[in-house]
Amino acid sequence: MRGVRMAIIGLAASLAMAGQAWAETSYVRAGRLIDTGAGKLLTDRLIRIDDGKVTSVAPYAPPPAGAALVDWSAYTVLPGLIDMHTHLADVEQSANVAEPLLHSEADIALLGARHARDTLMAGFTTVRDVGTFRAFTDVALRNAIDAGSVEGPRMAVAGAYITVPGGGGEVTGTAPDVGVPPSMRMGVASGPEEVKAKTRMLFQRGADFIKLIATGAVLAAGTEPGAPEMSEEEIRAAVDEAARNRSYVTAHAHGAEGIKIALRAGVRSIEHASLIDDEGIALAKQKGAWLVMDIYNGDYISEVGRRDGWPADILRKNDDTTEAQRQGFAKAVKAGVKIAFGTDAGVYPHGLNARQFRYMVRYGMTPMQAIQSATTSAAALMGKSADVGEVAPGHYADLIAVAADPLADIAALERVDHVMKGGRVVR
Repeated sequence: MRGVRMAIIGLAASLAMAGQAWAETSYVRAGRLIDTGAGKLLTDRLIRIDDGKVTSVAPYAPPPAGAALVDWSAYTVLPGLIDMHTHLADVEQSANVAEPLLHSEADIALLGARHARDTLMAGFTTVRDVGTFRAFTDVALRNAIDAGSVEGPRMAVAGAYITVPGGGGEVTGTAPDVGVPPSMRMGVASGPEEVKAKTRMLFQRGADFIKLIATGAVLAAGTEPGAPEMSEEEIRAAVDEAARNRSYVTAHAHGAEGIKIALRAGVRSIEHASLIDDEGIALAKQKGAWLVMDIYNGDYISEVGRRDGWPADILRKNDDTTEAQRQGFAKAVKAGVKIAFGTDAGVYPHGLNARQFRYMVRYGMTPMQAIQSATTSAAALMGKSADVGEVAPGHYADLIAVAADPLADIAALERVDHVMKGGRVVR
């Protein structure tokens, strides 16, 4: 009995020591700190971090002797940035419409790991990955990052696109007799019942939310951005099923009518919103829905697409939507519609996400509003306001540091000097 008792005491001591080893406390000194919740700039702050989360933010005073201190007193510190429209687990856009068919699922997994690291090093510590042609490679990437096997941002994932046959979420533009693997057609659905079944399946297989392709796409051959592709009944079937799973639906929608169909059906956010009209802007505000408008990458597509010989039809559709989207963005900002930062990274190289901030300021946002779109606003859209988007007690210690002041020059966010995720400096 004495031996058993001593073994129990020894085990308890070991567990206590393990707990003490895990209970790490560190500090960050921020020369300037952007308080995204209050929308103001603070100076000389001491941030305490316990077990990867912020526990206090206070005017600077020396931390306890011997404490681990990250000295960012020469930098402006912000919460880690959030991109609400990325495609990490996929190939990047190219001139070849069949490019997705040239890569195995193993290729996509390895590419996704590289894209995830590039994104994290650019200061984006959280992303919403809104679809991959190879179903569930995004789920695998998210899980690998969470397990610590892969270095990357926190991810919320869609699993696959829900799209009509031949629609904007399919691999299109190939010869009619070219077979597309079943894993690339996992979310293809026709009619409300099939949409409902596919929605349920995606949640069962690990999706965090649902992404619908409500209109044609700029980058999908044979589809038109202005044309609705899903009915209000189909979209509502997904919205209702997502609600039963305590989640939500976002809709890819370029065209004005498709945007309004999706909003009436109850989606939480609209991706792109390129051809949104005044009625759509008013409806988005009335519904409390979010717009995620990728107003940078039209310039990238135009420049690189013409240089590299992208299909003429894609370049034409990009020209038709780029300026209209930017004007719609400006109107939405002025109207007070909720807007979250989202870039469509993957159309252009991952890691260049911050290039969009300049465009958001150019088309009507203040620098603080642009920063909040990628912090507090994005966190609210994700339903993660208690976890990310602010440097505040209870939030993950996801921080970035930049040498210049992004409130004076928003382009400073394109030159991130240091990145911390969960209390660990990764750059």
